Amino acid sequence: ENIDIGGPSMIRSAAKNHRFVTVIVDPADYEVVLKEMREARGETSLETRYYLASKAFALTARYDGAISNYLSSFKESKESEEFPGTLTLQFSKRQDLRYGENPHQRAAFYVEPAGDEPTVANAVCHQGKELSFNNILDADGALNLVKEFQAPTAVIIKHTNPCGAATGGASLLDAYRRAQQTDPVSAFGGIVAFNRQVDEAVAEELAKTFLEAIIAPGYTEGARRVLATKKNLRVLETPWPAHFERQGFELKKVAGGLLVQERDNVLYERPRIKVVTKRAPTEREFDDLTFAWTICKHVKSNAIVYVHGGQLVGVGAGQMSRVDSVRIARDKARLPTQGAVMASDAFFPFRDGLDEAAKAGIKAVIQPGGSMRD
Repeated sequence: ENIDIGGPSMIRSAAKNHRFVTVIVDPADYEVVLKEMREARGETSLETRYYLASKAFALTARYDGAISNYLSSFKESKESEEFPGTLTLQFSKRQDLRYGENPHQRAAFYVEPAGDEPTVANAVCHQGKELSFNNILDADGALNLVKEFQAPTAVIIKHTNPCGAATGGASLLDAYRRAQQTDPVSAFGGIVAFNRQVDEAVAEELAKTFLEAIIAPGYTEGARRVLATKKNLRVLETPWPAHFERQGFELKKVAGGLLVQERDNVLYERPRIKVVTKRAPTEREFDDLTFAWTICKHVKSNAIVYVHGGQLVGVGAGQMSRVDSVRIARDKARLPTQGAVMASDAFFPFRDGLDEAAKAGIKAVIQPGGSMRD
């Protein structure tokens, strides 16, 4: 009953006859068409009508795709399936990019219909150079991580991996300063995300370091004035409703196909955690384990994270050997690791990783378990 037949039919008919009919499906095109009609005595050009027709067919295709996805998600018995039998996707091109991941690759940024979740796609860029392919990847990673937290939090991302993070504390300024302390060298040229409005004091601290971009729910007038002195710095503002849902699927393109999975929205829940040692973590350690476990989800595997006092102190990312990630997190740590906690995104196949963690002074570990040698 909720499937519209007449509306799409009229739009398709008008678009098919675009040589003689101007069809508008996007209010953003009203002013463009009106301007052209004023200048051409009520006429529109064939080029404009062709462009508008393509947008019209894109709209009806998206509508038909939504219907197809919905209907194909049900079996003959009417029971809902997790994934539709046929998956139809449609994204609209936001902009052409200067280049892709490498300078010799061409690239563009496509967006899907906006929801209420804060995203790079619905962010407004107040200043700075055009976002690059890698900027968008890093800004997305930073935003996805900072959205995990309720307390004032600052996150710094470099090449899609966190190189600084801190939560809680006295203020957002305190969180950013502690995030910077994690790895100031790697933070150079990074992207920073906040889950609170940026004020003038935070902006002044940001201006001390070369950064590619900042993304936050908002900026005070004083903050905007300070950041305006860094003319190449990209300043992004994304809507941040009090409540939003992380919907949809994650997609991974492979040659000849598409991998689809649910988004990893599972949060740390203390009642589900099993303590397997004689000593249980203290309350402070539990808080740090929560923070470390959440960050670890956003680090490339094999991922190891050290945290102390709500502050990221060491990261071991993307190693083929888990023990190497433990060593890297320890060796790169610029802050004391004695008394810190450690999170691992998978089980330890051997005790060597825990032995290396003990050398760093790690006092508590959180990991999924499952090894034959647990």
